[in-house]
Amino acid sequence: MLPVKDFGQAKQRLACLLGAAERRRLAHAMADDVLATLSRVRGLSEIVVVTRDREACALAARHGARVLAEPSNDGQSEAVTRAVAALEGSCAGGLLQVPGDVPGASADEIETVLASHGGGRGDGRDGGPAVTLVPAHDRRGTNCVLCSPPGALPFAFGLESFGPHCEAARAQGIAPRIIPLPGLGLDIDTACDLRAFIARPVAGRTLDYLRESGIAQRLLVTDAA
Repeated sequence: MLPVKDFGQAKQRLACLLGAAERRRLAHAMADDVLATLSRVRGLSEIVVVTRDREACALAARHGARVLAEPSNDGQSEAVTRAVAALEGSCAGGLLQVPGDVPGASADEIETVLASHGGGRGDGRDGGPAVTLVPAHDRRGTNCVLCSPPGALPFAFGLESFGPHCEAARAQGIAPRIIPLPGLGLDIDTACDLRAFIARPVAGRTLDYLRESGIAQRLLVTDAA
């Protein structure tokens, strides 16, 4: 599942570099890339977008995703918890969550997460609860969570969520699998993140927008100054 906040309120940490319209367009392009990637992943039964943003709903429809409406932007943890509640009573064996700001993620990386995930107390053999985590590149945040069953982990997303997610899994008696991945691990929140993304360019709407808008060139000029 993919939580998407209102595009007009996205990426406030980039306000020192990008104007409001640029941040909105960047958030839209990144969500588009992530949805395109998810649509190519083998092994997902469906893609669910939790949002109240009309443009995000249109993106979801374009990529064949189901929309789960939320009444307000209550945060990533609340959005994922809303998705878990919607899955209760269904036959869903697990929940994979990725954020909308990892445009460098690949279908192969997400399929690696799926293939590495197993049930039980971390041993993958007895079909019990399991948690797989992909940390952010700085190992502070959590850029992907795969839980089986969907509610196996109390969610605590934020700037410092990776450690608490590991601790929460262990508190449930689950040894979390930790899989660092370069594309999925790079979430775009700061100018440094944008530079890192441009340094290892991944084709898609985000890269196109950064180049066509002049933002990529602006970052290069700033570096040279």
